[in-house]
Amino acid sequence: MKRAMYKPIKLTPPQFLALIFLSLVMVGGILLKLPIATEHEISWIDAFFISTSAATVTGLASVDPGSTFTLFGEIVIMFLIQVGGLGVMTFAVLVVIMMGKKIGIKQRLLMQEALNQPSIGGVIRLARNIFIFSFLTELIGVILLSIRWVPEMGLGKGIYYSLFHTIAAFNNAGFALWPDNLSQFVGDPLVNLVITFLIMIGGIGFTVIFDLYYQRRFKKLSLHSKVMLISTLIVNMIAIVSIFLFEYHNPNTLGKLTMSEKMWAAYFQGITPRTAGFNTIDIGALEQPTLMLIVLLMFVGAGSASTGGGIKLTTFIVIIFAVMNFLKGKEETVILKRTIRNTTILRSLAILSVSVLFIFIATMLLTLTEEAGLMPILFEVVSAFGTVGLSMNFTPHLSFAGKVIIIFIMFLGKMGPLTLVYSISKPEKMNIRYPEGDVITG
Repeated sequence: MKRAMYKPIKLTPPQFLALIFLSLVMVGGILLKLPIATEHEISWIDAFFISTSAATVTGLASVDPGSTFTLFGEIVIMFLIQVGGLGVMTFAVLVVIMMGKKIGIKQRLLMQEALNQPSIGGVIRLARNIFIFSFLTELIGVILLSIRWVPEMGLGKGIYYSLFHTIAAFNNAGFALWPDNLSQFVGDPLVNLVITFLIMIGGIGFTVIFDLYYQRRFKKLSLHSKVMLISTLIVNMIAIVSIFLFEYHNPNTLGKLTMSEKMWAAYFQGITPRTAGFNTIDIGALEQPTLMLIVLLMFVGAGSASTGGGIKLTTFIVIIFAVMNFLKGKEETVILKRTIRNTTILRSLAILSVSVLFIFIATMLLTLTEEAGLMPILFEVVSAFGTVGLSMNFTPHLSFAGKVIIIFIMFLGKMGPLTLVYSISKPEKMNIRYPEGDVITG
């Protein structure tokens, strides 16, 4: 009887990850509400909003981080970004390794889920390599940014600002300590190159990085790595050129800049929408075609097993190729002379469908709770889902209900729509097969 009453609750890997991440957000929110963390008192909803935004490496801010939080508060935000970007389980595994303890099957399954890997083989080595690679990359970023900011700000402040923005950029979180984000560096080559380099390295996916390191030759890379590298280059080039053309004569964005600054601004803003929410031009002043393009880029997002969000670039590519092959009358989906499994296509379609459904519902709810046009609301929702952090200057004006909705969408975007659905539902395996039937579609 007692055993029945105190039967332990068994959590699946998705449920356990969601619980751990929720705990991280709760602890972060409590710390940010402490008097020592803020220059002036903030509400509980703002504390948890910033905590969620940092832990999900989004970058949306209901209050200005630079003027609202003290050094302690900024360090809390920085810690949440670092843990959220690399993953709670990555840090947990490293602690276990340092303590000299063995890692069991359950922990490996959790790591497999957290890092979005097809199997548990090599996940511990991958976690260790992620930590080492991240440390070295961020160290390089801090050194390079210090060259620019230490002479201007002094040694202590210059290194601190370099560290904060390096961690934010590498983990694809758009937090900045200036009210106008990075707008004052719109034509600065060093800041533009370092920040975008960190964003692309963090957003392309750790599996791609390590595949490049071990294989060294493009022909030997896995299909996933090849697709990510080629599609990232193509998408970034299209985004940069499009933004340059769309905004060239806009007096509120590129129109007022010199030609050199126009090119740097278009380059920077073409890189950031898919993963990180930094900006060097006013997002609220962009033309409608540019806003629609950025919405698409934010929805697509970064690569799998990366610090970024969205439905993932590979998911988008698989769906595009599947549709193209269907229209051509082909029975199989082929990418770079490799046939894609139907289970991969179905999973991609499921991710797309669930993501669109959640975005539609959140947008509809915000049209009821907020006094704003459809574009700012849609832009905010997709930015939260893609854990991007760009905003049409709308985030500070969200109502209490609006902030709750965006918090949920940021959480959903970080965990992944299917992971969150799996954590709520119980997938059933059926051993019964039914006769086929036809449904008229289209």
